[in-house]
Amino acid sequence: MQRLPAGSGVVLRHYRSAGREALAQAMVQLARQRGLYLLLAGDGAMARRLGADGLHLPENLLRRALWRPDTAAAHGAAAIVAAWRVGARAVFISPVFATASHPGAPGLGMLRFAALLRLARRHGLKVYALGGVDGQAQRRLAPLKPDGHGGIGRYLG
Repeated sequence: MQRLPAGSGVVLRHYRSAGREALAQAMVQLARQRGLYLLLAGDGAMARRLGADGLHLPENLLRRALWRPDTAAAHGAAAIVAAWRVGARAVFISPVFATASHPGAPGLGMLRFAALLRLARRHGLKVYALGGVDGQAQRRLAPLKPDGHGGIGRYLG
């Protein structure tokens, strides 16, 4: 998080980490110090209790959401509609391209990403591209005008 520019957002996932709450508490403090936004994934009660900036829901929790998420993961059209139904403001559409974090998983590619982006926009959702989005991929995606992009771990050093 030290290299992220102020105003960037961080989604803390680490769903099964033994010290998740302590890690989340430390990340909330660090985010405040650095001018970053921290969304806690999957646990609305913990996000509220620790003062995180919001909640992120993985796709598998959208249909049984207990809290209104700020962002949600979406790997297809059904997840985009589910995110809209539970009141999310934005979706991370992924994986746009092949990515080291999911070896062997195929990326959506430009055409499918573009179709999902249009669907999300019709539902009033902001769209963030995730998965294999390096500098070259950002330039390829620029004509589609996603609201931003995400990376896993790469900027957290």
